[in-house]
Amino acid sequence: MIINAIELTNFRNYAGAAVSFDPAANIVTGRNGQGKTNLLEAIYLMSLGKSFRTLKDEEMIRFGEDFFRIAGSFTKGGEALAVEIRESRREKKFILDGAEHRRYADLAGHVYTVIFSPEDLRIVKENPDKRRKFMDRELFFLKPLYYVELVRYRKALRNRNAVLREPNPNEDLLSIYEEQLAESGARVMRERAAFTEKLDARARETQENITSGAERLTVAYDAGVGFVADEQEQARLIREALAQSREKDIRNRITSTGPHKDDLKICANGIDLRKYGSQGQHRTAALSLKLAELSLIKEETGEDAILLLDDVLSELDEDRQKQLISSFESNQLFISTAELTDNLLRHLPAGKTHCVSEGRIV
Repeated sequence: MIINAIELTNFRNYAGAAVSFDPAANIVTGRNGQGKTNLLEAIYLMSLGKSFRTLKDEEMIRFGEDFFRIAGSFTKGGEALAVEIRESRREKKFILDGAEHRRYADLAGHVYTVIFSPEDLRIVKENPDKRRKFMDRELFFLKPLYYVELVRYRKALRNRNAVLREPNPNEDLLSIYEEQLAESGARVMRERAAFTEKLDARARETQENITSGAERLTVAYDAGVGFVADEQEQARLIREALAQSREKDIRNRITSTGPHKDDLKICANGIDLRKYGSQGQHRTAALSLKLAELSLIKEETGEDAILLLDDVLSELDEDRQKQLISSFESNQLFISTAELTDNLLRHLPAGKTHCVSEGRIV
């Protein structure tokens, strides 16, 4: 799929902007702080409804204004698709081909994007929350109903934590929320385990190609309560783990076990890269995960995701730059960079260059 054009109103530092894109490659250049990443963020927002930079929607509204609007025109499977997001300080709306929606789940499965930023290069060695978000974001695209189940789990988790913070926690309420956590958690874990199995095969193949067979990457689902294929048995394991930790959770006033503590175990030649490994190994593994993500979207949906490289090439050596760019012949590509070097241009496919300056795009 491709994005043909975008319109921005009161988004970040853009008072108003409209730009059309090349179907193959788009280089977004300009000095730091001019709005390059903001443009990529707007494209990404139309796939998830959420930013890859902030959890606070109001931060994306231009200073002094009370709303923003993003409108994009896409081609997907040979058909036209119009996506619009309107965000005020009171509500958010998603408009798909003229039909208004308010649930994030309604946006799922329409626009596919993959973001690769300097922060993603650190996904292997950073805290488990980063790797859970990686799983959840991918599953949002591939399994729209997964998001619904994840929301249910998170709501039950908030409710249990709220009871734990009370002076005298109600044991009956805790039992009710634990049952909800067990039921939704089992479904969340089932989808995460299936996703990880597919990710492992594709990331391993990519890693072997990048390292000429010198490194064998493995990605495994690391579930603290243990994972079993049977959903009812999985719910029982979660229920038991919550019951066993209840006394400790009451003392600490927070839920200490469950799928919200899951992780991915990422190893190269049997070495756990979360704890060990060089910076180069971390970056190569992160690159393999991203390329595997693209492959999975194509396999599961039949669509080539739009790839957004947010100032990431400057973080990679020349060999990894070549590997990254050579993998995207069928993906529409967006690259933000402060400096457009001859070396970089040699590796890029032909396309458009967009210069961003103080919230204006030329």
